[in-house]
Amino acid sequence: MIKFVVIGVWVCAVTLASSYGAAYWAAGANLGKAEDPYLPGLEYKRVPTITVPMIMDGQVKGYVIAKLVFTADAGTLKKLSVDPVVFVVNDAFSEIYNNGRVESGKISKYNLKDMTDRVKEKVNARLNGPVIQEILIDGINYVDKNDIRTVANQQQQSSKGQDKGDAKPSH
Repeated sequence: MIKFVVIGVWVCAVTLASSYGAAYWAAGANLGKAEDPYLPGLEYKRVPTITVPMIMDGQVKGYVIAKLVFTADAGTLKKLSVDPVVFVVNDAFSEIYNNGRVESGKISKYNLKDMTDRVKEKVNARLNGPVIQEILIDGINYVDKNDIRTVANQQQQSSKGQDKGDAKPSH
């Protein structure tokens, strides 16, 4: 009987000692390890496609379609309480709308570097610091309003033609 009591006490002591040792080791592993500085580098964020109407003589003549990407420090982006994409879209739209030029149905040449620099400066001013490193142009295009209507009409006519061809005659 005494052997069973001694074995029980021994099992309890070993269990307690191993639990204490595991907890001490786990706690010591986190304390002894110095935190490495977070160096994630630059992060590329794609901005949704921006469609800017070009108004001349009080009428919409066409649309500038722009695809943008911006770079920012990933650590800084994680610390922000608001997504900078919204500000990039707003300021890019304003810049293209106010300073974009369309002449004789074509987008005229203007300095894209100056445009992206102005957008970057405005966004960084709103975010109270140098968040945006660079704004890149993935694509910029001008589409005339008449071209849009022509394509839409062609699509409608082709869909009507397919509907008639798909109909089966009843016997």
